[in-house]
Amino acid sequence: MRRDPLPTVYERSVAGRRGIDLPELDVPAAELPAGELREHCGLPELSELEVVRHYLALSQRNFGVDSGFYPLGSCTMKYNPKINEDMARLAGFARLRCACTDSISGRKKVRSPISGRKEQIL
Repeated sequence: MRRDPLPTVYERSVAGRRGIDLPELDVPAAELPAGELREHCGLPELSELEVVRHYLALSQRNFGVDSGFYPLGSCTMKYNPKINEDMARLAGFARLRCACTDSISGRKKVRSPISGRKEQIL
């Protein structure tokens, strides 16, 4: 999939733009050592909205399980956090403790048919 290049925050930077306006100091200003001060620190100058839009566009370039087709392969079949979380919340599993032998035998009854199907698929 080809995507148009997204300009970096440095490429979008415009001198003088500020993301926030800080309120006036209500305490005395601290004196900083002259050797530590710089006129320009090299950070991009963008408005808050531009920063939000930039990082939102970056996040939408990542694949999300809910945002598009996900080709299944051996790696993805091994770990599916959504189905694992749903199963872990089932009433019989949610409070399962190793010492509860009745619960464990019930879990094995549920798990056995699933294990057999997994063998058939693989």
